[in-house]
Amino acid sequence: MALSGLDIYKLLPKTNCKQCGFPTCLAFAMQLAKKAVSLEKCPFISPEVKARLEQASAPPIRPVTIGAGEKALVTGNETVMFRHEEKFRSPCGLGFIIDDSQGDAAIKASVEAIRKFRLERIGQLLEPNLVAIRQTGDAARFAAAVKTAVTAGAGEFGLVLASRDPQALSQALEFCATGRPLIFGADAGNSAALCELAAKWKCPMVISAPDLEGLSALSQACAAKGVQDLVLDTGKKSAPDKLWDLTQLRRLALKKSFRSLGFPVIAVADDPDPYAETLEAATYVLKYASIVLVRNLKAWEMLALMALRQNIYTDPTKPLQIEPKVYSFGKVTEKSPVLVTTNFSLSFYTVAGEVEASKVPAYVLSVDTEGQSVLTAWASEKFTAEKVGQVIVKSGIKEMVNHTQIVIPGYVAVMSGDLEEASGWKVVVGPKEASGIPQFLKNLRN
Repeated sequence: MALSGLDIYKLLPKTNCKQCGFPTCLAFAMQLAKKAVSLEKCPFISPEVKARLEQASAPPIRPVTIGAGEKALVTGNETVMFRHEEKFRSPCGLGFIIDDSQGDAAIKASVEAIRKFRLERIGQLLEPNLVAIRQTGDAARFAAAVKTAVTAGAGEFGLVLASRDPQALSQALEFCATGRPLIFGADAGNSAALCELAAKWKCPMVISAPDLEGLSALSQACAAKGVQDLVLDTGKKSAPDKLWDLTQLRRLALKKSFRSLGFPVIAVADDPDPYAETLEAATYVLKYASIVLVRNLKAWEMLALMALRQNIYTDPTKPLQIEPKVYSFGKVTEKSPVLVTTNFSLSFYTVAGEVEASKVPAYVLSVDTEGQSVLTAWASEKFTAEKVGQVIVKSGIKEMVNHTQIVIPGYVAVMSGDLEEASGWKVVVGPKEASGIPQFLKNLRN
């Protein structure tokens, strides 16, 4: 069980030396309890206390890394049941299943299609994380399919080796183990052989059992063999039954401190109907899968799941926001119009998209409202005439244009008089909805 700040303080040397960067040991202990600072910051802590604190502060759900390099997927490490309690920490990994029964040309085409599944949404690049090769034939064919996929670019993602055959996995790992693939296939019957492979190649491994008792026993057996980077799987079940398993695994790990079940969880949505598969996969993204694999290679399906994941795994206490500054769209000139909005990502990118759609080169001045939308920021006095006037001066927009006209959102038309007085600029009230920007800009005159 995690220790409180006072519990940690009792174990610290209490020198108040300030070498950790905090004025007192108590302040340092409070930050340790919140996991906001590393234990290594204290130079006087004894090895015994360090070991005790590390064990007590270990996350209830072990973080597991799949893949290597910049695109490695770190999953697990969750600390709450519900997003509003704090936040979900590790975005759910999304990936596709490719059967080795496909020909090499089809596998290459599938991998190439997956590499194109990218979407920029409110300033963030969304893309899948995993490619799973599933064995349906003999060991040689599986190894050949994995090699074909890696050659085609699947190594850019985390690789999942979906096989229960130790021989097939051994052949595949010979040329892809450096990419730290996820071995997906250990159960009560083959776990000993697969543990040897996972330990040899230092790869994470999925363990499967139909019930939670079986998973607990299997995870303890694997840990005894030195394999601790585990992912849990309760097998193929209906969506309601799988949702029950996912919820109970999260609850037992967080609320009951079941270390033997404190691992990331994988779920497979494998329905030939892409619409049914999307609904099932979305359920798992919401609660509580760490990894979701789908079979249908549909761009719209993955884009929907990635957008859902983005919404769920944002910090509810910190709205998505952009850098407050002047942005230009199109081939702007000194005569280009100037629009103002907040630095809330959704507001800004909605405005930016409509400005680009208008084909009218323009400047957009983003005001720092701590990530709040226009009306929310105005109501909380973070988007006021005085503040916008200050931003006009500090942003340098005066040197970019030869006019003094600024367009404000229609919902805050009430500030137009005060803004003209505060800034000396002529204020034009724009449309209330961003969708009206293209027509508005085409009719705007300086």
